[in-house]
Amino acid sequence: MRWLILAVFVSIFGLAGCDESPTSPDGNANFRLMLKDSPFSDARSVLVTFSGVSAHRDGEGGFTTIGAGTRTCDLKKLETSQDVLGVGTIPQGHYTQIRLIVSSAVIYFDNAAAGPACAASISAPAGRNAPVEIPSGEIKLNREFDVPATGATTMLLDFDGDKSIHATGNSRYMMSPVIGVVSVE
Repeated sequence: MRWLILAVFVSIFGLAGCDESPTSPDGNANFRLMLKDSPFSDARSVLVTFSGVSAHRDGEGGFTTIGAGTRTCDLKKLETSQDVLGVGTIPQGHYTQIRLIVSSAVIYFDNAAAGPACAASISAPAGRNAPVEIPSGEIKLNREFDVPATGATTMLLDFDGDKSIHATGNSRYMMSPVIGVVSVE
């Protein structure tokens, strides 16, 4: 009897195959954007705030926002792990580009930030720090990928801190983001 009740519950509330992340009836599928790093070696923390993540669908699809709100990541904590940069439901189809909006970045030299690698906000650690200038603030990753009608798609990005952040003199730093697409599954 318990199994019958559970089967009915799963059927009514759509919990069957939760790990598969099925497509909704309107043709949308789940998409997860993950981030890892080989960070700026002279720092204890590098906090980068992303204010937007979107994907461009081929043809008339345009850009679709992935996730909502801002997300700050400590690149130093992503040396040996990865974390979620954005999660959302996007239309199935062929995509040609990922766009990231970087709103701020700060290097911390004395202390590491506490807490998770990525979160809605991360408290700044005490000690010496320097803001990082971001000339355009927009990063376009031209990489084609498909989002199928069923299941979920995960893209892993590698933010290369050492190649992205440069000292320009007088304790000033500039970011020219170097980000590669590691995998799309």
